[in-house]
Amino acid sequence: MRVKPAPGMTIIDPDREDFLPAGGRNVPNTTYWRRRRKDGGIVLDTSEPSSTPAAETPKGA
Repeated sequence: MRVKPAPGMTIIDPDREDFLPAGGRNVPNTTYWRRRRKDGGIVLDTSEPSSTPAAETPKGA
């Protein structure tokens, strides 16, 4: 699923060990991301991704 931080929020991406960019990112549909959505930290991003799929590879992969 593609998500982006809610306005004014800074969210850590535990898989990539960095912050979720303001433009959004594809992330796995895990409990962590569902919790962030439920608590209002992120929103689903329905816009087209601006980067290539290769740029979405997690650290260490």
